[in-house]
Amino acid sequence: MPSASHNLVPATPAAIERAAAVLRAGGLVAFPTETVYGLGANALNPAAVRKIFAAKDRPDWDPLIVHVSGPPMAQRLTTQALPTELMARFWPGPLTLVVRKAPCVPDEVTARRETVALRMPRHPVAQALLAAAQVPIAAPSANRFGRPSPTRAEHVVADLGEQVDLILDAGPTELGVESTVLDLTQSPPVILRPGGVTREQLGDLRVAGGVADEVAAQGLVGPGMTLRHYAPRAPLEVFETEAALKARAAQLQGRRIGVLKPTAQNLYAELRRLDAEGVERILCVLPPAEGIGLAVRDRLLRAAGRQLS
Repeated sequence: MPSASHNLVPATPAAIERAAAVLRAGGLVAFPTETVYGLGANALNPAAVRKIFAAKDRPDWDPLIVHVSGPPMAQRLTTQALPTELMARFWPGPLTLVVRKAPCVPDEVTARRETVALRMPRHPVAQALLAAAQVPIAAPSANRFGRPSPTRAEHVVADLGEQVDLILDAGPTELGVESTVLDLTQSPPVILRPGGVTREQLGDLRVAGGVADEVAAQGLVGPGMTLRHYAPRAPLEVFETEAALKARAAQLQGRRIGVLKPTAQNLYAELRRLDAEGVERILCVLPPAEGIGLAVRDRLLRAAGRQLS
């Protein structure tokens, strides 16, 4: 457990107002969403956005998701009409929409692309922060680049420490995996990253013209899409069956191994716990590629340095 940090504070109304002031002044704030903790900066301030990349050691070719207070703020950041049916059903919530960017969106946010990724979070602290700051907040996960995402404030402290001006602590996050990323610049729209909104839910509305695992295998196309990502320090091996995992565990007899039995909510916390225990290798059976299991499967394969297949 990391030691207490002077910049870690409970997410009280006063602390949220303080955090909003930090954002307006060009600083960095870590805050909870319903998915994971985000590392936020004023999305319209290029210098502030560059601080995110420096703190995370994140390459500048990896675009960021911009969090918005609602459809009116989102519409100001894009030149295309936003889909009212999607927003009515899934906003606020864990759905990120990739759209053509407006001129006001800095290249630092979008990795010099012509698109921007927008999301309206439903966590009350994130909503209160957006309302107080009155600016869109660029916010990838609040962890070192490539590491498991943070689902508790102490994970942010462990990875980023004092590099963040303020960390708002509201306890564990609800979902535990990132948002679904849906590209609306393609016709029909395509899921770039599976997440908290399932492929089945999007299919109900007949808006998802692609399949997440097929698209993800094509390489870097959106936020959080690098091949090796979400990775623990110990090598992670993934298996399709329990029998295959047991056979591998037998081969590793005498070695210090950890067996991961993940849910979406505990995935990253368990990876971090096994790392803290000093295991030499982590073994895990992949969940079925359906429902939220598709998102968990995607994160496990990326943590293992493999593609969906």
